[in-house]
Amino acid sequence: MKKRYFPILILLVFPLMLFGQSKELLLNSIQILKLDSIASQDVPSGAPGIATAILKDGKVIYERYFGYADLADSVKIGASSRFNIASNGKQFTALAIQILIDQKKLKLEDDIRTYFPNLFPKIKEKLTLLHLLTHTSGIRDCYDLWSLQGLTWWKNTFSNTEVLALMSKQEDLNFKPGEKYLYSNTNYILLAILIEKVSGKAFVDFTDQMFRDLNMPNTSFVADYKQIQGPVARSYFNFGTWTTYDWIWNVNGDGNLFSTLADQIQWEKVIAGTAESRIRRKIISQSQKFVTGSKIQNYGYGLEFGKYKGLDYAFHEGATGAWKATVTRFPSKGVSMLTLTNTGKAIPYSQTRQMADYLFELPKDEGFFITKPAQIGKYVSVDQILGTYLTDADFAFTFIKKNDKVFLKREGRNDVELDRESDNIFRQKFDPDFKQEFTTNDQGDLQVTAYYTNHAPYSLIKTKALGNNFDFKSLEGEYFNSETDVRFSIRYVEGNNYELQRGVNSKSQGLMVSENKMLVDSYSLEFSGNEMFLFGERIKKVKFRKE
Repeated sequence: MKKRYFPILILLVFPLMLFGQSKELLLNSIQILKLDSIASQDVPSGAPGIATAILKDGKVIYERYFGYADLADSVKIGASSRFNIASNGKQFTALAIQILIDQKKLKLEDDIRTYFPNLFPKIKEKLTLLHLLTHTSGIRDCYDLWSLQGLTWWKNTFSNTEVLALMSKQEDLNFKPGEKYLYSNTNYILLAILIEKVSGKAFVDFTDQMFRDLNMPNTSFVADYKQIQGPVARSYFNFGTWTTYDWIWNVNGDGNLFSTLADQIQWEKVIAGTAESRIRRKIISQSQKFVTGSKIQNYGYGLEFGKYKGLDYAFHEGATGAWKATVTRFPSKGVSMLTLTNTGKAIPYSQTRQMADYLFELPKDEGFFITKPAQIGKYVSVDQILGTYLTDADFAFTFIKKNDKVFLKREGRNDVELDRESDNIFRQKFDPDFKQEFTTNDQGDLQVTAYYTNHAPYSLIKTKALGNNFDFKSLEGEYFNSETDVRFSIRYVEGNNYELQRGVNSKSQGLMVSENKMLVDSYSLEFSGNEMFLFGERIKKVKFRKE
């Protein structure tokens, strides 16, 4: 890909008009400085940073660059700096599928196994392109499968060929196709492989032509990390000092798309109809809507749909290592917001929505969410609340007592000490805004509802105590899954506790929370006879047989 360099664009400070639903919002120098403070809040002096822009009706009204693209060479981020925009690339994989559909080479209702007959031969239901596009296929996420195998994906150089081989070993799905929504990167990797098969061109070659048609010359998927063209905004983590790393990843379609803010602005202009493109307008317009025939109303062609503080919006987030990216579109306002980063300190999701809060005069999080119980309820003792509580997705709170003090245990976090606030309400000792309300639900189960200033309340239900006659040692043994070649060795320790070993060096603690469910790290295990089923965030029903 030919290198092109652009000068850093400087936004002139003069009044601009941003039209809201009911009144005009003057973007003056003071407001621009406020946006600058939001954009640069996690970009200290001499650090990597961000590129960000806001468009109104397809015209740029705010564009800024903060921080360095390369600390070693003191190169600052500019319009030509190339970022890995990760999962934001899914919208372009979906666009390539739409182009092939428009060329009559594909149909939304095509079964993926028409093109890949070795995939999922035991699944009787149709597994269509629509299912893959909308994450309703039930296909397991390859990254979670690699994690289960003990592989750290970014330390390897896998390609789409390895993904296809891994999926060819899968005998089952997370759920029946079309039954529900569950995000899985594998869907879009398989779509990329399909594009190659149907077009007769390498995926990168096909999409490079698409980007040329969109007038986005500095945007390209990566199938060979050694061929990445500059100038790249290197990604940096900070664990006391700024640290970069080599990018050696070749899987694409789900992400691994390098682009510039200038090209992403061009894409927003194409969507708005204020920039030229050689792709049919009908395809561009359809790319911003739900997929025809889909029952899912929260995901379309590589885009999520929802509401933000009462406003309808389309959006997507991307994150791979320290590279992160966000695109947010508010159709009723005619506003698009873009943020690309190369720093592990910045959170584009949060920053972009802070800008929306400011521009649209939306309530702050603490004014929008319910952040505390409405009233004090019936008294609960400390002994009553002790135990494990679960959401439907098996996210767990465990309340324990140590030295007459109450602590909350959560996976991946430090234990936090709690204080009683009132009869049925506790709070974190050193962060009193985090409150836990204990009540009884309609089924008579004790539940805890968690409140905080930056999220809506959510509830977890207390698990029932194990019966006195439960045979803890009956679960001991070796369990093997042929789809991943993973083996678990389970040994009973004491109380409700187990030790699990996966491979040679991986040991974990297991907590039995019911007569057939155990929590281990980020997984839940369900036992049925001589079978064990593993459930993770994006992998479900992974079957292990007891040997």
